[in-house]
Amino acid sequence: MHFKLIIAFVAEDKTNKVLNATRKAGATGATVINHARGEGLKPLKTFFGLNLEIQRDVLLLLVEEHLSRCILEKIAQVAEFEESMGAGIAFQVDVEDAVGISHQMNKLKAVVEEQI
Repeated sequence: MHFKLIIAFVAEDKTNKVLNATRKAGATGATVINHARGEGLKPLKTFFGLNLEIQRDVLLLLVEEHLSRCILEKIAQVAEFEESMGAGIAFQVDVEDAVGISHQMNKLKAVVEEQI
């Protein structure tokens, strides 16, 4: 079984909706890093010298490669990445090896066999 790591930067008010959607799409769990900060195409606006920043959460999902594209697209849809600039970003990278995921692998075997 091969895995991909999906890394998603989403607005913190959409994190729970995204996590619920990814679980329905086949993800078996996620790690959430709260209160990340980033900068996109245009610099952030300021108000009386204070930055107006939207807090982001970083979601890390280790997913089976056959399910990864569907999960990635679900993240983009639920987080509304294409609807407005600065809504977030998600990407996937290949994982060469992983340990500590035997319980997830047992659950995923049947799901992946249906997909193939």
